[in-house]
Amino acid sequence: MMFALLTMTMMAQAQERIDLWPQGAPHVSSDARDTAFVKVFLAPAEKATGRAVVICPGGGYTHLAVNHEGYDWAPVFNHLGISVVVLKYRMPHGVKEIPFEDAEEAIRLVRRHAKEWNVDPQQVGIMGSSAGGHLASTIATHATGDAKPNFQILFYPVITMDRSFTHMGSHNALLGADVSAELELKYSNEKQVTPQTPPAFIVLSDDDHVVPPLNAASYYIALNANKVRAVMHVYPTGDHGWGLRSSFAHHAEMLMELKAWLR
Repeated sequence: MMFALLTMTMMAQAQERIDLWPQGAPHVSSDARDTAFVKVFLAPAEKATGRAVVICPGGGYTHLAVNHEGYDWAPVFNHLGISVVVLKYRMPHGVKEIPFEDAEEAIRLVRRHAKEWNVDPQQVGIMGSSAGGHLASTIATHATGDAKPNFQILFYPVITMDRSFTHMGSHNALLGADVSAELELKYSNEKQVTPQTPPAFIVLSDDDHVVPPLNAASYYIALNANKVRAVMHVYPTGDHGWGLRSSFAHHAEMLMELKAWLR
């Protein structure tokens, strides 16, 4: 109860807003107003564990739910000694590489500032909800080198681009309606898991009518088959998109399970 109360009453202040591509991004968006940046919420020095998490809000690759799936999480993680970097990534607008390069650069940014921000560069994770979960799991399964996260946290994620159980809105916004089977396979992250994929915490609702639960389940099965440490919690109700909203019936339970996993 105390932990749940903290999530509703604590307020975190962003120490810094940083534009991701001050010299220009590798892929230019067709919408010049759609820029990429992060807001940084550092854990208090006396609590800092050295961990940091880059958060990717959802929104079907057309918009971002930046509050309950982004900024609202900062005090929760900061209370646990984990610094937070909320990513405002650009929408694809027909160029699938755009959100991926933004997320990879956000992770690199954290590692570049590791000493300054009191972060261990080997303790940088990624978190995503819904389509942000697809983005996060794509980085977890595709990124290499200094862009590869050390752990992943996924909330009711889109995982696959397989038309039989993907979220078609995310599929079409990211890849287009007439994409090749090869590209669908490449971004079906349940097919891209290896033993080197980072550990995962996955939560979703059994009655999700937006993103089929088979997305998360297939990813968990693939992680388990590759002996990647993973946990998946399926709540009986909640449907989709609850994030940190206290109206979610299993809010307190979810927070306790996340806290236990992070330990």
